Order: sequence, then structure tokens, then C-alpha cells
Amino acid sequence: MAILGTLTDIELLSLLREDDNAAFTEIYHRYWRKLLHYALQKTSEYMDAENLVQDVFVSLWNRRGQLELSGELSNYLVVSVKYRVIKLLAKQRSQRLYVEDKLQNADLLDDSTQEYLSFNQLKAELEEIIVTLPEKAQLIYRMNKEQGMSHRQISEELDMSEKAVNASLVRTKKTLRASLNSFLGMYLL
Repeated sequence: MAILGTLTDIELLSLLREDDNAAFTEIYHRYWRKLLHYALQKTSEYMDAENLVQDVFVSLWNRRGQLELSGELSNYLVVSVKYRVIKLLAKQRSQRLYVEDKLQNADLLDDSTQEYLSFNQLKAELEEIIVTLPEKAQLIYRMNKEQGMSHRQISEELDMSEKAVNASLVRTKKTLRASLNSFLGMYLL
């Protein structure tokens, strides 16, 4: 083992290609601390940094037979960690965006449900007010708002003047507005 410590990276790689476990162990001990420090600076999470460095060394061992380096081993290892850090950060960002999107959609669903309930409550209150109107006023209001009939159509249908239809709708709207304002005042407070 002491002899391996005196070998160059090139000599260690040559032994590694021949499946020399001791050469791999020497490379590991020579670079793991430097790689861990680099990964920890980039990820800020010890477990993530440690996993990345371990993955790089597992990959080095698995690829030992076909590994051809054009530069220094230390540069190769640092670049390998760098690429794994980039992949990890991209994955974490993607997961974070996914969670944020899900939370935002959940908020939208919650808001839409509340709005739906509020609308139904308002609609029910409106119906309660409408049924208290005189029968003719109810009829004119429903023909106009629910059936979409114009003032002229209503006047022809009920055999009354357009002015009378208009006056009835104005009174009805005032009544509804006053009643709904008090309801909304209680509801919003």
C-alpha cells in the first residue's frame, strides 16, 4: 500500500484497468476528501455531496476497463462531480417547481370551491328575496333575467306597456339591491 502512494495517477490508472483493487483504493483515498469538499460547496448538503462522490467512484470502478483520459485524473474526477451536482440541482429544482405547482393548483381549487359555495349562497339568498316580491313583479323579473326576454317582449306577453314593465323592473332591482346589500354586509363581515 505504501508503494502505491508513490505512484503517479497514470500508473494507478494503468493498474486500475487491470482490475487492481489496491490501485482503486489509493485513488479513492487520494481524491475523496477534495471531491467531497467541492461537492459540499455546491450542494450545501453533506448527504448529497457524499452520495455524489460515491457515485463518481462507483462509476470510475465500473468503467475502469474502457477509461481513457486525455487529461489529469483529478480534473476528470472534479468534472464528474460537477456534472453530477448539476444533474442533482436540476432534479431538485424540477421537484421543487412540481411541488409549488401542485400547491398553487390546490390553492386555486380551494379558492374556486369557496367561490362556488359563496355564489350558491348568494344565489339562494337572491331566490329567497325574489319569492317575497309581488307575483307580477316576480314574473316580469324572471322573464327578463332568467328567460332573457326584452322589455318589449314582456309587455306583449303580459299585455302591458313597456313603461310599466320598465318601472316594475326598476322597483324590483332597487328591492334586490337593498336586500342583497344588507346580506353582503353581514356576509363580508
